[in-house]
Amino acid sequence: MDLLHTVSDAFWSTRIWLPPNITWEDIRPGVRPDVNHADYRHLVYPLPLAAIIFVIRILVERYWIAPIGKAIGIKSTGPKPPIPNKDLELAYSVSSRLNHKNIVKLTKQTDLSERQIERWWRRRRAQDKPTTLVKFCENSWRCIYYTYSFIFGCIVMWDKPWLWDIKNCWYGYPHQSVTNDIWWYYMISMAFYWSLTASQFVDVKRKDFWQMFVHHMITIVLIALSWVCNLHRVGSLVLLVHDCADIFLEAAKITKYAQYQKVCDTIFAVFTVVWIITRLVLYPRIIYSSSVEAPSILPMFPAYYIFNTLLILLLVLHIGWTYLIIQIAVKAIRSGQVSYYGCKINIRSDILFGFLRRYAKCSLNSNSCREDTVTDIIL
Repeated sequence: MDLLHTVSDAFWSTRIWLPPNITWEDIRPGVRPDVNHADYRHLVYPLPLAAIIFVIRILVERYWIAPIGKAIGIKSTGPKPPIPNKDLELAYSVSSRLNHKNIVKLTKQTDLSERQIERWWRRRRAQDKPTTLVKFCENSWRCIYYTYSFIFGCIVMWDKPWLWDIKNCWYGYPHQSVTNDIWWYYMISMAFYWSLTASQFVDVKRKDFWQMFVHHMITIVLIALSWVCNLHRVGSLVLLVHDCADIFLEAAKITKYAQYQKVCDTIFAVFTVVWIITRLVLYPRIIYSSSVEAPSILPMFPAYYIFNTLLILLLVLHIGWTYLIIQIAVKAIRSGQVSYYGCKINIRSDILFGFLRRYAKCSLNSNSCREDTVTDIIL
């Protein structure tokens, strides 16, 4: 017990988590009648809230989104299953990957030709893929949440002075009150990211699975760290900036699954613009304030450097995703395959629409196209 107590004291050292000459007693909730400090014990609330959000999601998807998807013609059934074969099923359960060595071995066990085994294997792998309706439901749920969260965030933040002048995040720190609306904004946001992190292992597996997992974990750590250190003002700004673009990201996917391709192209173009503005303009402005303006207003401490490093790491992820979009766009432009209403275009704003139209149509209607659409890769 003494060892645990020593480790706990070392971990929660005020020299790490708080500015100089500030103790945990100084920011304990209720210690000052004029300031309502954040309570670290409240970080347990997002866990049961995450379970509630997950249950709400299941109900919304099953009784609202899925019926809508079926009504607009989205497929709810998967491909035709392969002919039952115990030997092949056993081999598939060991590994879903098929190489030539395994094919030769299986031909001897089953008396099937290599071509028949390969065909069976393709059909079996197709069975593991989620239906279009399942993907439609997942993206619709995320779109609903991000829309709610962004609107709620705007309502909460509208009268907050640090929304209009980021320097107000640092004035008076650490004695900054947590209002009831900010408390709920934090708790619900953290609960949602906990539910996303857990459900990611049972949802449709994305191409950027681990990038998203790292993103969610960094976000959770940032929310928790900013709460413990009473940095909720800058934390609320980061949450607001992150929710906006995700609305259009999920909406583009929804319309793609519904085969409203022109709507998908337009929404994705809007998403790209909003993404660049929020993630590569507004978000770096927050980092600039935390890196340049804050040190001139308040004394620095180790936890602040950790917090700021995580903010920068999130920016690196944003740059990586943006680079992925631009890289594919450049390939399309150089190949001369981008067109807008059938006409080749120069490098201007029309390129985005033509590029999205060309590649989205390629992915949906052509089996011979090797390039994925931007929405396939990013979403």
